[in-house]
Amino acid sequence: MKIAVVGATGLVGTVMLKVLQERNFPVTELIPVASAKSIGKTLIFKGEEVKVVSMQTAINRKPDIALFSAGGDTSTEWAPKFAEAGITVIDNSSAWRMDDSKKLIVPEVNAHLLSKDDKIIANPNCSTIQMVAALGPLHRAFGIKRLIISTYQSITGTGVKAVRQYEAEKAGHSLNTSQMAYPHPIFANCLPHCDVFLENDYTKEEMKLVKETQKILEDPSIRISATAVRVPVLGGHSESINIEFDKPFKVAKVKSLLEKAPGVVVLDRPEKNEYPMPLTAHNKDDVFVGRIRKDISYDKALNMWIVSDNLRKGAATNTIQIAEYLVENNLIG
Repeated sequence: MKIAVVGATGLVGTVMLKVLQERNFPVTELIPVASAKSIGKTLIFKGEEVKVVSMQTAINRKPDIALFSAGGDTSTEWAPKFAEAGITVIDNSSAWRMDDSKKLIVPEVNAHLLSKDDKIIANPNCSTIQMVAALGPLHRAFGIKRLIISTYQSITGTGVKAVRQYEAEKAGHSLNTSQMAYPHPIFANCLPHCDVFLENDYTKEEMKLVKETQKILEDPSIRISATAVRVPVLGGHSESINIEFDKPFKVAKVKSLLEKAPGVVVLDRPEKNEYPMPLTAHNKDDVFVGRIRKDISYDKALNMWIVSDNLRKGAATNTIQIAEYLVENNLIG
């Protein structure tokens, strides 16, 4: 099984290499790909040095699967070229998520949609992945009518530049505008600003939560409003979700469904101060759910709190879980 990792030297690419090893994915040959300035550099994979190559070199070496995490422009240009060569692409950018001809996959929720014909498969936004992993079984049981979402997103979701800004500010160093990933300081601060603002005054990140959730849950009728906030946390996204259901529900049944949901861990004992936090999810692949309680203002509504490691389940791990499903179900080739 030849595996190409496009964007292998980036934050998510580095985690992909780590997760491939941890999960014992059947890699017989790794083909790391990065930008021109990184070609020829070496990475360590399973104790061996592997050289970084160019896009075209990777295509010529005919990997079975290419895991992309190199940004939307790179994916738009190169994913079709890999696909034309018969290589299955699993893309972590936003390039293909809302393309009607491409599947948007969270394996625990909708992997059954995949087929051998899918040569470009989209990995959802990190915030969407953790949320729908928990919402999937609840939507099937009670029907979700409306979602109000507030996210508290780690700076690692922005990338290396954001981490450098945070570390510099933490150390008391002054930065010029070109060194900053954000328009304001992030250390000891919160920015209600993830991605760019759109004409409707929502950000692109907030609208991803709307559109991607409807696509994955296969229900465009779900009404969704989101506020995405960047917080000075180094790893792990947190979300406060208010869910209005079509059908009446019992909190005990909700907890039971979540406890049985694959990839979900219920951590909900407030009397013992036990609830999910970014530190809980750090370096783990699970989605943690807690603070599960009935909305006291509306009978058919529920509140809950969802936390996951955004670089792992929110990006690298979900991508590799898609690859695992393809291999296990003979959908490659």
